[in-house]
Amino acid sequence: MRILLLGAGMMGRAIAYGLLRHGEVTGLIIADRERKRAEALVEWLGDRRAAPLRLDVSAPRAVREAMEGCTVAVSAVPYFLNLTLAQAAVEARVHFCDLGGNPEIVAKELGLNEKAKAAGVTLIPDCGLAPGLVNVLAAAAVDELDGGADAVRIRVGGLPQRPRPPLDYQIVFSPYGLINEYMEAATILRDGKPETVPSLTGLEEISFSPPYEHLEAFHTAGGSSTLPMTMRTRVKNLDYKTIRYPGHLEKVKAIADLGFFDLEPRTVDGAEVVPRELAVRLFQEKLSFNEPDVVLLRVSAHRESRAVRYELIDRYDARTGLSAMMRTTGFPIAEVAYMLGAGEITSRGALPQETCVPHGELIDRLTSDGLEIERTVSE
Repeated sequence: MRILLLGAGMMGRAIAYGLLRHGEVTGLIIADRERKRAEALVEWLGDRRAAPLRLDVSAPRAVREAMEGCTVAVSAVPYFLNLTLAQAAVEARVHFCDLGGNPEIVAKELGLNEKAKAAGVTLIPDCGLAPGLVNVLAAAAVDELDGGADAVRIRVGGLPQRPRPPLDYQIVFSPYGLINEYMEAATILRDGKPETVPSLTGLEEISFSPPYEHLEAFHTAGGSSTLPMTMRTRVKNLDYKTIRYPGHLEKVKAIADLGFFDLEPRTVDGAEVVPRELAVRLFQEKLSFNEPDVVLLRVSAHRESRAVRYELIDRYDARTGLSAMMRTTGFPIAEVAYMLGAGEITSRGALPQETCVPHGELIDRLTSDGLEIERTVSE
């Protein structure tokens, strides 16, 4: 199979690494608007199946041309580009998956369902970590509870192993996506009905094995994505919260309350400035410590006295140089893309992955990739 990877950044690197683990991938085109970045990734991979391509993904015609002859296209670019890329995939009759992260754009992608069916292709947004892997784990847990649950709790966070001020956090994926998660409303299920709650609320304490016993979690947007809709007839209560070191929420909320995440331009000494663009630039400059990280994940579901829990602790891999966030985000979408190309996902249309990706097969593949997903059941 021939695959087009859009974006040669941090996540693109992990996706490419994951895809080339499969011998059935005969060609991997790595496209980026900066050819040097695509070339650097190809050189790092050291695999003759990979080839670089300079491509402006905001140009639909050029994207469609790049998709020709490919089985699957994978997006590892900022979320606001995914709708036009999904539309291009339908027109090119190519399967498509992306990292998602923005509920409004994902809803528009899912609105392409009939067009994707007519084209004989499958579009699957939100295929990273959260949303992504957590959706599949939540669906798997509910299935184990005879298809229904009183509550599903999803808790995920990517953290530096050694926290550093000012936020005890480091940038491990796009700052655009991070700020979007902090600012958009979060959707939950309460008594079987979808509700929205403000992000940066719902503070709680959470504990993992040492040295991660004292952490906090709070509502953020997009992590559960389509689950409140796809699970509303099967689950009474469902929520998603992001994990951080203690004190992070208070600091980030202060930054937000001061307007640094606003999208409305301000005029400063005659120059127009968008506060969020400035915040993105400063986050990238001040929080890119590039130190070993850890990803903590817990997806739990219970029905009466029976409970199913999936838990993952993944750390930076010094052998490959892939961060925990790159591994836990890039490997799931790489496996979904492979399953699309191999014909293991047979449903057609634009679909939430919890409804079309075989749960057990994905978990088994990720375990083979080195993600140690621990499952426990209690009665």
